[in-house]
Amino acid sequence: MKVVICGAGQVGYGIAERLAAEGNDVSIVDTTPRLIQSISETLDVRGFVGHGAHPEVLAQAGAEQADMLIAVTLHDEVNMVACQVAHSLFNVPTKVARVRSQSYLAPHWRDLFSRDHLPIDVIISPEVEVGETVLRRLALPGAYDTVAFADGRVVVAGVHCDENCPVVDTPLHQLTELFPDLKAIVVGIQRGETFFVPTSSDSMLVGDIAYFAADRDQVRRTLGIFGHEEAAAARVVLVGGGNIGFYVARQIESRQAGARVKMIESDRSRAVTIADELRRTVILHGNALDEEILREADIGEADTIVALTNSDETNVLACVMGQRLGASRSLCLINKKGYPELTRALGITAYLNPRQITVSKILHHVRRGRIRGVHSLQNGQAEIIEAEALETSPLVGKPLRDLDILDGVRLGAIYRNGQVIIPRGDTKIVPHDRVVMCAVADAVRRVEQMFRVSLDFF
Repeated sequence: MKVVICGAGQVGYGIAERLAAEGNDVSIVDTTPRLIQSISETLDVRGFVGHGAHPEVLAQAGAEQADMLIAVTLHDEVNMVACQVAHSLFNVPTKVARVRSQSYLAPHWRDLFSRDHLPIDVIISPEVEVGETVLRRLALPGAYDTVAFADGRVVVAGVHCDENCPVVDTPLHQLTELFPDLKAIVVGIQRGETFFVPTSSDSMLVGDIAYFAADRDQVRRTLGIFGHEEAAAARVVLVGGGNIGFYVARQIESRQAGARVKMIESDRSRAVTIADELRRTVILHGNALDEEILREADIGEADTIVALTNSDETNVLACVMGQRLGASRSLCLINKKGYPELTRALGITAYLNPRQITVSKILHHVRRGRIRGVHSLQNGQAEIIEAEALETSPLVGKPLRDLDILDGVRLGAIYRNGQVIIPRGDTKIVPHDRVVMCAVADAVRRVEQMFRVSLDFF
């Protein structure tokens, strides 16, 4: 696949890194020579210095032969115009744009992004994606990471295995015997720096992060089996009233009538603006690194402190201080690559990486075959993929235990006729099943082939 990326920032770099590693022909455009030089020296991509919306620059980058254009510059308008130019002048089949301003995304302007107006096939809104991830974490605080598939019926969640986890050192096949009616299965394990898909004889160890797929109605039960029975967060302190913080507060107000939310915002005018917009959220103007402000926010009674400012350092320190002052859990927004290890060392409960969330969303549309959903795990070491099986798929019709093409892949759930099926060795996949699976990075291309339409199909 030939892909042109406009914008060589963190998101653009992350997309280019993943696509180049998979053997795609990638060109990247940015107005900053330093970024283009850096990305050209470290990745197998072609870099071009120039404006991503200018026709001559897109032509140099190979837009005429491109299968896809991905516009992820810092400016919504540049991203939108780049897609328009790619459509009108170069007939690029698929255009993806990052649009951050919520004004463009209001429901009553939904016709704006259509072939007759602005021909953008996929709109990515990082604030909404990250905000929804925060809300899922607050709903399931025992989970390290959560994402829904199969129309929300299948949930994949990560969970820390600590010293109090009852199922460590237990082979996975024994868990199936202990909980025969449990609609859940472990699909991946992060152990130290290594991610792998386990076999039935593998066990989880203290310190592992285990990822399981489960029927949504049994997620809490599954977390309880791992020793995490925390209730959904009802008392939340939000640090940062930017687009993400505002989105989270507004959604909590609309979805959780009994929740108590307090927000700390350092900019006075912004604090006044969001105070006028929100009904039940208490807005405090001040510095979240000021102990008195945190105490005024009743941090000692909070279930979770969520730090969502533009400064990684502020987010980290606010979470550390919040937990020291009594918050039960913390959730930290992190952009810089080296900081995740720091958060673990400091005892921060969980972190979010906006770049990884955005890249996951875009990969969904890059993947070939009948791929319905993608979620990247552990900085691209693996992916959770939802795909639809066709009559021509090599997975169809045979018991799973007889398939020799699943090396590096573990099936977590099958969605068939509105029902969730947890796969076992004798399970057979039928056409139109939606399969949720975990695949290590080296196996992703093979998964695409498994679910791709064959010429024999016609």
